[in-house]
Amino acid sequence: MLDISPNKILHWVGNGLSVLGIAFVVVKLAEYGDQLALDDLEFWDWIILLTLALSYGLSGMLLALAWRDLLRYLGVSVRRRWAIGAYGVSQLAKYVPGNIFHLAGRQAIGAAAGIPGRLLAKSSLWELGTISITGSLFGFLVFPLLISSLTQILAVGIFLAVLLTSTMIALRWSGAPVSRAICWYAAFLALSGLVFIAVLALIATPNPSFTVNIPSICGAYVIAWLAGLVTPGAPAGVGIREVVLYALLHILVSQTDLLTTILLARMVTVAGDVFFYLFALVLFNRPTDPLANRGVVATQHDQML
Repeated sequence: MLDISPNKILHWVGNGLSVLGIAFVVVKLAEYGDQLALDDLEFWDWIILLTLALSYGLSGMLLALAWRDLLRYLGVSVRRRWAIGAYGVSQLAKYVPGNIFHLAGRQAIGAAAGIPGRLLAKSSLWELGTISITGSLFGFLVFPLLISSLTQILAVGIFLAVLLTSTMIALRWSGAPVSRAICWYAAFLALSGLVFIAVLALIATPNPSFTVNIPSICGAYVIAWLAGLVTPGAPAGVGIREVVLYALLHILVSQTDLLTTILLARMVTVAGDVFFYLFALVLFNRPTDPLANRGVVATQHDQML
């Protein structure tokens, strides 16, 4: 008899959204490829870009670990491997127009694993709020581009001080899981900015402005990423991120180099998301003990909810 249990249906929903995400990724890759003049890139340039894509993809685990900590704060303890698998498998659906389908997919996968739906919904709200607040702190790194009297060293010092203060406040009022989540998000955003800087260094003609303003370039990328995140309906911030990046960085890099870097960096991040999906899929389908198969490890706090 065909298994049409609620859990099975939820799995189908989650996997279906992932398939939609893959389809949109393929379309976007084709679009970006048509817009780029890639003939000048040599073999080793492609190797570097592939390495950057793999690095970005693996950094997705930081997002999964942050989500796991937020679930723990809400009273649900899940296996690390399950969290990475569930997060990565659902993440590609963010490329579907609407920018919410990855959350819906994760909701379905989590519910199928036995996590209460209301806690999954709360974890998504906490995730959006926490990563938005963390990302906004990178705005301090952009200030030297707007205020000429502010040095890069001072901007970095202010950023680190505010980030440390935020983690301490979270530790004091919400506990260690939320504080750790902030650190995971900060690490992911910083690594994302560094990947963009590496692509820019590969494409752009070397100039003093680029070298001196590396912290601001990292901050600009994160702010542009954040703008795409909070824009309703923009799949993975497509279009929004690019416009903000151009507005912030066109004074530092030539227009041709910047536009090529922006488009190429988007290809790197899309490819990275595909790598993360494939990596997570292996983890998610890997046989494990029965308790981990359910995805949830019960705790005393779980029993009180």
